[in-house]
Amino acid sequence: MAGSITSQRPSVVEGRRDGPLIVTEDMELLDDLLRLCAAAGAEPDVHHSVPERSGSWEGAPLVLVGDDAAARCRGATRRRGVLLVGRDQDDPDVWRRAVEIGADCVLRLPDAEGWLVDRIADVVEGVGRQALTVGVIGGRGGAGASTLACALAVSAARAGRRTMLVDGDPLGGGLDVLLGGEQVEGRRWPDFAASKGRVAGGALEESLPELHALRVLSWDRGDSVVIPPEAMRSVLAAARRRGGVVVVDLPRRVDEGVAEALAQLDLGLLVVPGELRAVAAANRVASTVGMVLQDLRVVVRGPYAAGLDEQWVAHALGLPLAGELPVEAGLLAAQDGGAPPGRARGPLARFCTAFWERALTGGGVS
Repeated sequence: MAGSITSQRPSVVEGRRDGPLIVTEDMELLDDLLRLCAAAGAEPDVHHSVPERSGSWEGAPLVLVGDDAAARCRGATRRRGVLLVGRDQDDPDVWRRAVEIGADCVLRLPDAEGWLVDRIADVVEGVGRQALTVGVIGGRGGAGASTLACALAVSAARAGRRTMLVDGDPLGGGLDVLLGGEQVEGRRWPDFAASKGRVAGGALEESLPELHALRVLSWDRGDSVVIPPEAMRSVLAAARRRGGVVVVDLPRRVDEGVAEALAQLDLGLLVVPGELRAVAAANRVASTVGMVLQDLRVVVRGPYAAGLDEQWVAHALGLPLAGELPVEAGLLAAQDGGAPPGRARGPLARFCTAFWERALTGGGVS
């Protein structure tokens, strides 16, 4: 019977340990569990009873036992991560069967589908340290936030860190363009606009364009798309679960989607040119952003108006100073020539390198 199940489901890879072990002969239940595994980015191993192959039961990251197969699993080795799954909401004996096989809990579909997808995705992706997630916001238009966001991502990737760059500004022209990769194949934001549930981190990463050793989620060249907060939440949560660093370029206006992104940041960098009008505009941005993001810091960019310096700007905004970006001659020319921001050995690259060294070694960023 086990062979017939596997042969009828070619997407199930016999013997793989990256997905859960499913034990059931209930074909309707199996269809549901395969669908949930696919949603979590997992390829399960399917059997009708405890596998005879040594280590299959013990080594699986998660075991999903159909209610129909509980009796056949009574003698299996006791272990964590066994879930008894069925549909009958009114079965009084289900808890007895769960105890007999040492199940952690009992799940009833379809009510528990969302929880089960999350659980499958967690064990497939592993539990590790979430990515340090940094948002970059311009204090005024043309402040250089997108350039800094790209430079931070390029710098992190060059240092060998797993890096994802997320373009949260649909009106910004596209970070893939700024990185010279608008023609590189891969998924863009419109492909994720309808996402509501769990997005598998590995599948997200593999689907995005790879530019300069980092993954980029940007926009296509079509009409702008509003990203619902549910989609922003799902995508950023998936990106964070992969570890490393995530850099998010955000617009100055805060809609529901941007508010969701702000809520997932570890810290934000507000880029402010050293001039009075920029400080006045940045103060309004900081007031709005600060209602959602607790850790907002200012990056001051030269040149400065008379009487101003980075300390004055930070004090005027009432924000901690994350650093100063001096004027970098030839930056625009280098970008026009195909060099991504942060790759040359100039002030911008040095700022980014120092920022990551402080942020990722426990020394803070102030």
